[in-house]
Amino acid sequence: MRLAILHETTYDYRPAVETAHHVAHLRPLQGPTQQLISHLLSLDPGPTDGQLSERIDAFGNNVTQWQLTQVHQRLRVRASSVVQTLTLPDAHDTAPWTSARELLAYRSGQASRPEAAFVFASHHAAPHADFADYARPDFGPDAPLQAAALALSARMHRELRYESQSTDVHTPARQALRMRRGVCQDFAHILLACLRSQGLAARYVSGYLLTQPPEGQARLIGSDASHAWVALWCPGRRSTPAGAGCTWTRPTTAGAGAAQARTMCSWPAAGTLPMCRRCAGCCRAAPRTTRWWR
Repeated sequence: MRLAILHETTYDYRPAVETAHHVAHLRPLQGPTQQLISHLLSLDPGPTDGQLSERIDAFGNNVTQWQLTQVHQRLRVRASSVVQTLTLPDAHDTAPWTSARELLAYRSGQASRPEAAFVFASHHAAPHADFADYARPDFGPDAPLQAAALALSARMHRELRYESQSTDVHTPARQALRMRRGVCQDFAHILLACLRSQGLAARYVSGYLLTQPPEGQARLIGSDASHAWVALWCPGRRSTPAGAGCTWTRPTTAGAGAAQARTMCSWPAAGTLPMCRRCAGCCRAAPRTTRWWR
């Protein structure tokens, strides 16, 4: 599927800004299931020569940063991109989840796998016994990795309620788990903490969703939503020259729909399972752009 993406943000300042430094993650990623056809970033006012640079961060995201030294009261950021999404054949590994945990375990004198960095806690997915307890019913000793992760995601969809404005960006994942409600970013952080509590490598994913209008109605510009979900490393997934295939796991949508998601980026080495819980079917179309966070 070929998708045209238009992202526009306008900042109005009172009083005027004299100097500004900005960082943006707006260039879509290139990977096994997403090809970047074109990308154009427009800034008004724009930086002078030498004040804009691009780089790849530690997580593989495209980063654009610039500074403005002229006085301005408004900044308009407009990113226009075209991507082609592709579908990789689905593959379900029957190996138990404990085998993935063993591959990620620390061993003295041996180099760690790059995916092991995503086993450790992060600010928004702090470790706690509550997460391990919540995940435990789906992670029996012989449970296959993908089946266990999808079962956990599906259970979150049943037991946690999507409720706008019930949380904010500062709400701890443990609090959202206790309340049994939140929004996509809360469910992603809960799922991250649950998976990492089992010694598995998982990461936060941010991107856009292609939503479907009601039958008989035209698609409205601006109706598509930003979204958050999780990618879980699966060593049995097919690898590609650009990285490994991802299987998405998303507690914001129905658990059964998670397997229909597409890989949007590369994993450092060998394969992933992505996971959401927003509304029935909102994630069945491919996310349009993604970026990785811990």
